[in-house]
Amino acid sequence: MRVAMFSAKSYERTLLDELNAGYRHELAYFDTLLGPGTVSLAAGFPVVSVVVNDVVDRDVLKRLAAGGTKLVATRSTGFNHIDLGAARELGVKVVRVVDYSPNSVAEFAVGLLLALNRKIPRAFNRTREGNFELDGLMGFDLVGRTVAVVGTGKIGTIFARIMAGFGCELLGFDVRHSPEFEKLGGRYAEADEIQAAADIISLHCPLTPRTHHIVNARTLARVKRGALLINTSRGGLVDTEAVIEALKSGQLGGIAIDVYEQEASLFVKDLSNTVIPDDVIQRLVSFPNVIVTGHQAFCTREALGTILETTLRSISDFAAGRPLANEIAAPA
Repeated sequence: MRVAMFSAKSYERTLLDELNAGYRHELAYFDTLLGPGTVSLAAGFPVVSVVVNDVVDRDVLKRLAAGGTKLVATRSTGFNHIDLGAARELGVKVVRVVDYSPNSVAEFAVGLLLALNRKIPRAFNRTREGNFELDGLMGFDLVGRTVAVVGTGKIGTIFARIMAGFGCELLGFDVRHSPEFEKLGGRYAEADEIQAAADIISLHCPLTPRTHHIVNARTLARVKRGALLINTSRGGLVDTEAVIEALKSGQLGGIAIDVYEQEASLFVKDLSNTVIPDDVIQRLVSFPNVIVTGHQAFCTREALGTILETTLRSISDFAAGRPLANEIAAPA
């Protein structure tokens, strides 16, 4: 099966070539994002594979369908970048990666928290310059602190398990309650209690119309003063402008993010020799109590291997006319 692989970086290509030996698909790699200006590259490919920053809206899907594309395989769990309604209307099937390695993201979230709280990046940069001062490096013990886990699916629950190991109190916020989270000693609470009590808030929920900007000026005004915010889920969960104001006032003690609402034009690229036109991200990274990483939480050998293996298997199932275990579709 001929497959157009968009946003295919070098670290993916090597592993894809190894895994594809067992599937024998004809893979064409494109480093660029899929979007209105690049969709013509997919002409003649029955399968197109994308990631979360690719644009797969109605217009792009129309042009994909016109070019012969029958399947869009996203190498991600999230699928809010794909217009499922348009895909259904156009007869284009969509598959995703339901589960890869939730440990990779949960562990990274903990790493961000530790780095933010104990000022590790600042200490690292200081010592490289011969500065071994401790001023400005004060953090706090995690034991006994209250951690709010917003979204207690697999990733959120694993994050909670790790934080329980630090001796933290766990508060959960989710429309669905996880028995595993509760077995860890976690307790579900309403938003008002979480905002008032949490020393640390970590986001692990999907991006939906309901959760868009779940962190905003109103919610930030109610959080415990000095609380830390961690986001390894979706950039659109956070109103970045509101976060900047909360950092300036001291209401928010710090933030560490691996995702950003406007990340498509920035992340997974080397922009070190360019002028970045995004004033919001430039303002955000100027704060000493902010850590931003470029959507790397998933990037472990185990997780990436599962993501790519699942994608190739779904494509093979499609080619053979077998049921698609990981298909997602808009309601008819």
